[in-house]
Amino acid sequence: MKDLEKKILSAGQVLPGNILLVDSFLNQGLDVELIDAMAETWYRYFESEPITKVMTIEASGIAIAALVAKKFSVPALFAKKYDTLNLTSDRHQSSVYSYTKKKEYTIAVSKRLLTEEDHVLIVDDFLANGCALRGLIDLVESANASIGGVGIAIEKSFQKGPELIRATGVNLCSLAKIASLEDGQIEFAEADA
Repeated sequence: MKDLEKKILSAGQVLPGNILLVDSFLNQGLDVELIDAMAETWYRYFESEPITKVMTIEASGIAIAALVAKKFSVPALFAKKYDTLNLTSDRHQSSVYSYTKKKEYTIAVSKRLLTEEDHVLIVDDFLANGCALRGLIDLVESANASIGGVGIAIEKSFQKGPELIRATGVNLCSLAKIASLEDGQIEFAEADA
Protein backbone atom coordinates (compact mmCIF):
# COMPACT_ATOMS: atom_id res chain seq x y z
CA MET A 1 0.00 0.00 0.00
CA LYS A 2 1.79 3.05 -1.28
CA ASP A 3 0.20 5.51 1.19
CA LEU A 4 1.46 3.44 4.12
CA GLU A 5 4.94 3.17 2.59
CA LYS A 6 5.04 6.95 2.08
CA LYS A 7 4.02 7.52 5.69
CA ILE A 8 6.69 5.10 6.93
CA LEU A 9 9.33 6.98 4.92
CA SER A 10 8.18 10.41 6.07
CA ALA A 11 7.36 9.72 9.73
CA GLY A 12 8.98 6.40 10.67
CA GLN A 13 12.31 6.21 12.48
CA VAL A 14 14.82 3.38 12.34
CA LEU A 15 16.31 2.63 15.75
CA PRO A 16 19.16 0.28 16.69
CA GLY A 17 18.24 -3.41 16.69
CA ASN A 18 16.11 -3.26 13.53
CA ILE A 19 13.35 -1.38 15.34
CA LEU A 20 11.03 0.70 13.16
CA LEU A 21 9.34 3.38 15.25
CA VAL A 22 5.91 4.31 13.87
CA ASP A 23 4.36 5.62 17.08
CA SER A 24 3.44 8.96 15.53
CA PHE A 25 0.85 7.44 13.19
CA LEU A 26 0.18 3.75 13.83
CA ASN A 27 0.56 2.49 17.36
CA GLN A 28 0.36 5.42 19.76
CA GLY A 29 -0.53 8.50 17.77
CA LEU A 30 -3.06 7.43 15.14
CA ASP A 31 -3.46 8.66 11.57
CA VAL A 32 -7.11 7.64 11.43
CA GLU A 33 -7.48 8.45 7.72
CA LEU A 34 -4.53 6.20 6.89
CA ILE A 35 -5.76 3.39 9.14
CA ASP A 36 -9.22 3.68 7.59
CA ALA A 37 -7.66 3.34 4.12
CA MET A 38 -5.73 0.29 5.38
CA ALA A 39 -8.98 -1.19 6.70
CA GLU A 40 -10.64 -0.64 3.32
CA THR A 41 -7.73 -2.38 1.57
CA TRP A 42 -8.04 -5.43 3.84
CA TYR A 43 -11.80 -5.41 3.39
CA ARG A 44 -11.40 -5.58 -0.40
CA TYR A 45 -8.71 -8.27 -0.08
CA PHE A 46 -10.72 -10.52 2.28
CA GLU A 47 -14.31 -9.59 1.33
CA SER A 48 -15.04 -13.07 -0.08
CA GLU A 49 -14.42 -14.56 3.37
CA PRO A 50 -17.46 -14.85 5.68
CA ILE A 51 -15.67 -13.03 8.53
CA THR A 52 -17.52 -13.04 11.88
CA LYS A 53 -14.82 -11.44 14.08
CA VAL A 54 -11.74 -9.28 13.64
CA MET A 55 -9.13 -10.17 16.26
CA THR A 56 -5.86 -8.65 17.44
CA ILE A 57 -3.64 -8.48 20.52
CA GLU A 58 -3.58 -5.58 22.95
CA ALA A 59 -2.68 -2.79 22.72
CA SER A 60 -1.26 -1.55 19.41
CA GLY A 61 -3.61 -3.53 17.20
CA ILE A 62 -6.86 -2.44 18.84
CA ALA A 63 -7.46 0.74 16.81
CA ILE A 64 -6.64 -1.11 13.60
CA ALA A 65 -8.97 -3.99 14.49
CA ALA A 66 -11.82 -1.62 15.34
CA LEU A 67 -11.68 0.11 11.96
CA VAL A 68 -11.37 -3.19 10.08
CA ALA A 69 -14.29 -4.68 12.02
CA LYS A 70 -16.41 -1.67 11.10
CA LYS A 71 -15.75 -2.36 7.39
CA PHE A 72 -16.93 -5.96 7.81
CA SER A 73 -19.82 -4.97 10.14
CA VAL A 74 -18.64 -7.50 12.73
CA PRO A 75 -17.30 -7.25 16.31
CA ALA A 76 -13.64 -6.61 17.07
CA LEU A 77 -11.95 -8.78 19.69
CA PHE A 78 -8.56 -8.42 21.32
CA ALA A 79 -6.48 -10.90 23.26
CA LYS A 80 -5.42 -9.57 26.64
CA LYS A 81 -1.88 -10.01 27.96
CA TYR A 82 -1.30 -11.52 31.40
CA ASP A 83 1.90 -12.03 33.37
CA THR A 84 0.67 -15.31 34.84
CA LEU A 85 0.50 -18.63 33.02
CA ASN A 86 -2.33 -19.98 35.18
CA LEU A 87 -5.66 -18.49 34.15
CA THR A 88 -9.17 -19.77 34.67
CA SER A 89 -10.56 -22.43 32.36
CA ASP A 90 -13.14 -20.06 30.86
CA ARG A 91 -10.51 -18.61 28.51
CA HIS A 92 -8.61 -19.72 25.46
CA GLN A 93 -4.96 -19.02 26.18
CA SER A 94 -1.55 -19.22 24.58
CA SER A 95 1.99 -18.45 25.65
CA VAL A 96 3.83 -15.74 23.69
CA TYR A 97 7.44 -14.54 23.89
CA SER A 98 7.98 -10.81 23.41
CA TYR A 99 11.33 -10.03 21.79
CA THR A 100 10.78 -6.33 22.49
CA LYS A 101 10.22 -6.85 26.22
CA LYS A 102 12.39 -9.99 26.49
CA LYS A 103 9.78 -11.92 28.45
CA GLU A 104 7.10 -14.54 28.07
CA TYR A 105 3.49 -13.78 28.82
CA THR A 106 0.08 -15.36 28.38
CA ILE A 107 -2.54 -14.03 25.99
CA ALA A 108 -6.17 -14.98 26.45
CA VAL A 109 -9.72 -14.40 25.25
CA SER A 110 -12.97 -15.45 26.86
CA LYS A 111 -14.50 -18.66 25.52
CA ARG A 112 -17.80 -16.76 25.33
CA LEU A 113 -16.30 -14.31 22.82
CA LEU A 114 -14.48 -16.75 20.52
CA THR A 115 -16.34 -19.92 19.55
CA GLU A 116 -16.27 -22.64 16.92
CA GLU A 117 -18.86 -20.69 14.89
CA ASP A 118 -16.36 -17.88 14.27
CA HIS A 119 -14.44 -17.23 11.05
CA VAL A 120 -11.72 -14.84 12.17
CA LEU A 121 -9.66 -12.18 10.43
CA ILE A 122 -6.55 -11.53 12.52
CA VAL A 123 -4.95 -8.07 12.19
CA ASP A 124 -1.91 -6.49 13.79
CA ASP A 125 0.50 -3.61 13.32
CA PHE A 126 3.72 -5.63 12.87
CA LEU A 127 4.91 -9.09 11.88
CA ALA A 128 8.58 -9.73 12.67
CA ASN A 129 9.39 -12.96 14.50
CA GLY A 130 5.80 -14.16 14.39
CA CYS A 131 5.40 -14.99 18.08
CA ALA A 132 2.39 -12.75 18.76
CA LEU A 133 0.68 -13.84 15.54
CA ARG A 134 1.36 -17.51 16.27
CA GLY A 135 -0.25 -16.98 19.70
CA LEU A 136 -3.35 -15.43 18.11
CA ILE A 137 -3.58 -18.34 15.66
CA ASP A 138 -3.32 -20.74 18.62
CA LEU A 139 -6.26 -18.99 20.32
CA VAL A 140 -8.42 -19.33 17.20
CA GLU A 141 -7.46 -22.99 16.82
CA SER A 142 -8.13 -23.75 20.50
CA ALA A 143 -11.67 -22.40 19.99
CA ASN A 144 -12.08 -24.69 16.95
CA ALA A 145 -12.83 -21.52 14.99
CA SER A 146 -11.49 -20.93 11.49
CA ILE A 147 -9.10 -18.31 10.16
CA GLY A 148 -10.26 -16.25 7.21
CA GLY A 149 -6.89 -14.54 6.89
CA VAL A 150 -4.29 -12.33 8.51
CA GLY A 151 -3.83 -8.62 7.81
CA ILE A 152 -0.52 -7.08 8.81
CA ALA A 153 0.25 -3.38 8.50
CA ILE A 154 4.06 -3.69 8.43
CA GLU A 155 5.89 -6.94 7.77
CA LYS A 156 9.62 -7.21 8.41
CA SER A 157 10.30 -9.61 5.54
CA PHE A 158 13.95 -10.00 6.57
CA GLN A 159 12.94 -11.69 9.84
CA LYS A 160 11.72 -15.27 10.21
CA GLY A 161 8.08 -14.66 11.16
CA PRO A 162 6.58 -13.97 7.72
CA GLU A 163 8.07 -17.14 6.21
CA LEU A 164 6.94 -19.26 9.17
CA ILE A 165 3.39 -17.90 9.02
CA ARG A 166 3.10 -18.31 5.24
CA ALA A 167 4.33 -21.91 5.60
CA THR A 168 1.20 -22.68 7.66
CA GLY A 169 -0.99 -21.90 4.64
CA VAL A 170 -2.68 -18.91 6.27
CA ASN A 171 -3.73 -16.22 3.78
CA LEU A 172 -1.44 -13.35 4.82
CA CYS A 173 -1.90 -9.84 3.45
CA SER A 174 0.84 -7.39 4.45
CA LEU A 175 0.31 -3.79 3.38
CA ALA A 176 3.98 -2.78 3.66
CA LYS A 177 6.91 -5.18 3.53
CA ILE A 178 10.26 -4.03 4.85
CA ALA A 179 13.10 -5.80 3.05
CA SER A 180 15.84 -4.12 5.07
CA LEU A 181 16.55 -1.54 7.76
CA GLU A 182 20.33 -1.72 7.31
CA ASP A 183 22.27 1.46 8.07
CA GLY A 184 19.06 3.20 9.09
CA GLN A 185 17.67 3.04 5.55
CA ILE A 186 14.18 1.67 4.90
CA GLU A 187 13.96 -0.60 1.87
CA PHE A 188 10.62 -2.03 0.79
CA ALA A 189 9.72 -5.31 -0.88
CA GLU A 190 6.53 -5.64 -2.94
CA ALA A 191 3.47 -5.63 -0.67
CA ASP A 192 0.50 -8.02 -0.93
CA ALA A 193 -2.04 -5.24 -1.47
